[in-house]
Amino acid sequence: MQMQYEKLMSAPPILRDFLTYSETIKGKSSRSVEEYYFDLTTFFRYLKQQQGQSDPALPFEDISIDDVTIDLLKSVTLQDLHAFLVFCKSVRGNNSTTRARKASTLRIYFRYLNTHLGVLPNNPASLLDTPSIRHTLPKHLTLEEAMKLLNSVDGPYQSRDYCILTLFLNCGMRLSELCGINLTDIRSDRSLRLLGKGNKERIIYLNDACVDAINRYLQDRPRDGIPPSQANALFISRNKNRISQKTVQHLASVYLKKAGLDGQGFSVHKLRHTAATLMYQQGGVDIRILKEILGHANLGTTQIYTHVADSQVEQAIQSNPLAKYHTKRNADGSQS
Repeated sequence: MQMQYEKLMSAPPILRDFLTYSETIKGKSSRSVEEYYFDLTTFFRYLKQQQGQSDPALPFEDISIDDVTIDLLKSVTLQDLHAFLVFCKSVRGNNSTTRARKASTLRIYFRYLNTHLGVLPNNPASLLDTPSIRHTLPKHLTLEEAMKLLNSVDGPYQSRDYCILTLFLNCGMRLSELCGINLTDIRSDRSLRLLGKGNKERIIYLNDACVDAINRYLQDRPRDGIPPSQANALFISRNKNRISQKTVQHLASVYLKKAGLDGQGFSVHKLRHTAATLMYQQGGVDIRILKEILGHANLGTTQIYTHVADSQVEQAIQSNPLAKYHTKRNADGSQS
């Protein structure tokens, strides 16, 4: 789905043209374009506030950016960008990940103005560094917990919900990818076409559990009352439309709770992490193959799963019963 038309049309031309270029020419996902919109809207409001071009009594979110032009952006310096990131941290409470995203948005936007359009003589963001991000290991279910989750599925939509969770746990697909699956994406050679970030297609292959789950669901999938525009969707909601991301998130939460796994930070995205971790650790899948399965743009993103294994190796060594054994030594250093 493209960025909401109302938001796009309400943006000033200097922003609207960039958003349109990002989505239609660069093939950025709707989510990425939305993030560009919010990041740059915040930046424009900050600029106007700092340069006295807005009413001081006006709430920040009410500052209009309709009048932002290239002349305002020509005045921006690297120091202004640094100050904006400080503002995002101290005033808006943005964490390092959010500030890193904002820094990336600014670099992309000013490069667009400088290099692509040629309307800026200099790029103030060319030397803008990314705030350091504290990397945490991805949370995931154990094999036993994953099986417990699958065994918790019941109710009138059992075959559908079981199929959804099976695909997440076996294939590691994204939420948007699962909801976007069409009947015509399922092929006779057991392959499945997915449409990932930036509208990039990739092919994955279905194992026996996935094929069986899909076939069982197809026997129960509604056939009547589905609008023609939704007829090709694999997963159908109770309202006879393509299932929404919100619905999938809700059903996953329901079954996590039934399985006694709620309150532990698990989510739909953690099911993707679970699939990747199980394939790498217990399936022995090569990290480069895992990258293709997950649809990562670069290997560095996938390598976080090797860190999971490293942490488990460390934990295993620490659990050795001899880990805390120390030989008693005399004062002169000899063993007693």
